[in-house]
Amino acid sequence: MPKEHKKRGRREEKKRKREQEEDRSELKRHKSEDDPDTGIIVDSGYQDDGADYIPNAGPGELPFYGLLDEEEQEYFKRADSMLELDQFNDAEERALFLANVYKEANGKELKIANSQSCSRLMERLILMSTPKQLKALFQKFSGHFLHLAQHRFASHCCETLFTRLAPIVSEEITTSAESLSGDEANAIATAEELFLTVSREFEGYLGYLMTDQFASHTLRVLLIILSGRPIVDAHTTSLLQSRKKENITVNSLESSRSANTSIRTVPDSFQQALDNMMKSMVVNLDTTSIRALAPHPVANPLLQLLLNLEFGRSGKSKAKDANSLFRKLLSDDPPEEGTDSASFFNAMLYDPIGSRLCEVLITNSPGRTFKILYQTLISEKLQSLAKSETASYVLIKALERLSKEDLEQAMHKLCSQIEVLVERSRTSVVKCLVERCAVRGVDIGPLAIALKEAYGQNPTERLHKMLKMGTSNSESMSEDRRKQIEGFDPSKAHTSLLAQSMLDSPGTLQDLIIDGILSLDNTSLQRLAKDRSATHVLQKSLTCAGNTIRYRRMIMPRLASMTVDLATDPVASHVVDAFWKGTDSLPFIREKIAEHLIQNEAVLRESVSGRAVWRNWQMDTYKTKRFDWMAEAKGRVPGTKTGIELARERFASQKQDSKSKSSGTKGRGKPTSFPNPTEANAVLTTG
Repeated sequence: MPKEHKKRGRREEKKRKREQEEDRSELKRHKSEDDPDTGIIVDSGYQDDGADYIPNAGPGELPFYGLLDEEEQEYFKRADSMLELDQFNDAEERALFLANVYKEANGKELKIANSQSCSRLMERLILMSTPKQLKALFQKFSGHFLHLAQHRFASHCCETLFTRLAPIVSEEITTSAESLSGDEANAIATAEELFLTVSREFEGYLGYLMTDQFASHTLRVLLIILSGRPIVDAHTTSLLQSRKKENITVNSLESSRSANTSIRTVPDSFQQALDNMMKSMVVNLDTTSIRALAPHPVANPLLQLLLNLEFGRSGKSKAKDANSLFRKLLSDDPPEEGTDSASFFNAMLYDPIGSRLCEVLITNSPGRTFKILYQTLISEKLQSLAKSETASYVLIKALERLSKEDLEQAMHKLCSQIEVLVERSRTSVVKCLVERCAVRGVDIGPLAIALKEAYGQNPTERLHKMLKMGTSNSESMSEDRRKQIEGFDPSKAHTSLLAQSMLDSPGTLQDLIIDGILSLDNTSLQRLAKDRSATHVLQKSLTCAGNTIRYRRMIMPRLASMTVDLATDPVASHVVDAFWKGTDSLPFIREKIAEHLIQNEAVLRESVSGRAVWRNWQMDTYKTKRFDWMAEAKGRVPGTKTGIELARERFASQKQDSKSKSSGTKGRGKPTSFPNPTEANAVLTTG
């Protein structure tokens, strides 16, 4: 049989493979015949995981903006390195350099933003630019944001530009328009107008951008800016960027980030634009389409953000609105067992991606809605949810919102499973239970008994099992090797957090940890201080509010004897820093520790951690001004006098006044007695 005629060579082989992949990708996605009007594109192999689900057609192929030549790339790379170092003499020199870079980049902004090697320069330029330069660059990007947001490198430039321009919107609202001349005000568009232009540019493609790998991040940043919420916030950071994102920073402008950590004032037009965008993304999709996006790795963070904004803006009213995102996810009211909403919620509980959406539903839903969700979908499955690695995080969010009565019932249900949770390292649920019981004032006696049975009756073995302290001695290992071994077991960090939460709960739970620490011998105690996870438990025991003077009197002399060894260890040196608070009301032990440090000054100054301990304990003051150091060690402000010293001064002054009154005579009388001949001669000479 004759063979197919093929051209030889590696280039032809790569070309054939590329053409075959393009053919397969064209056949993979086709328009749905069931609903041709919505323009929904569904993957032929869709299995309810939302991985290739795209709600709306895309804007087409990305345009090619051209490439920078070698000379231009070399220039912009040097400029990027200079901006990264930021070693300019003053602000005027930096501004002149930025102006020259902008002049060289004129007409090449889109090329730079799409360049793998030079897009970092564009981000640094944006971070260091003035408001006028930012607006000018924004206008250069206008009309291209839809394509730039889908690019791997240009999307980061768009996010940085949006973030830097957001505070300017609030400034322009508070600043009077009279500060600008007429020609200048007409020439430069306001930041409000620029953002509204972007929102209009995204209209019609929001459904596609929701599932785009890069554009979805830009879309989330734009929604946050339009809402007026803080951009840099612990609750939204994970929604706006991935863990792999490279943070481009400038050392001299770190303080400028504070403008993005607070709630911003936004105009009414932003609220209207936000409503229009949210309606465009939600109203045109039915319940099935919305639920298909829940396990989608790209669309899920955007759905979390939309739910946060929906509950934050409207609250209870949105929970009843049939067109709201919440009601489309859980269409049944109430979502009882056997309904489609209950089946969807139960499926998402155990999905690694969908469970995050369940966390948002539990955290932000109105009180009445949360009670229904808890009673119908969570309450009867507490034990199975606590055992699951994924669903346990949803259970934690539910426990944080329970009332005292519901929390007490949940604690009794979970106490029977504490031993199983400990074996499976599900200690995050136990930690949350300990913290919430302390806040709500629930009796933690049954929980303490369950923990004692799960970890053992012997205090030493109990602490070793809880903190997972191995019997092998790791002191002979190098620091890098020790970090590597301990970094492989994240459960050690969770158990350490559990022990710390138990220390914050005065009573039986705190005694379980303190008795374990006191039962350790000096070798185990030293290993505890040097363990990267367990050391926080020892520090907490010295600084927590509920610790007793009896415990500190028993543990501090033992720790004081190993002060120098701990101070020179990178991990245990933080324990020595905690010695200061641990020796509160024990000034004689403080002075003993200071003597250990002063005798080994040369050893401490040779290590970084030792120098930090020397500085934190103010040992230079101890050497030069020991009286002031001792006054502070005893809880007094340096320079102030004690009560006995003030009493002695009052007694001396009263005695002096009585002597002066009795010795005063008229005319020539008995000569005044002087304490020394010098003062007597001085008085006689004056007379």
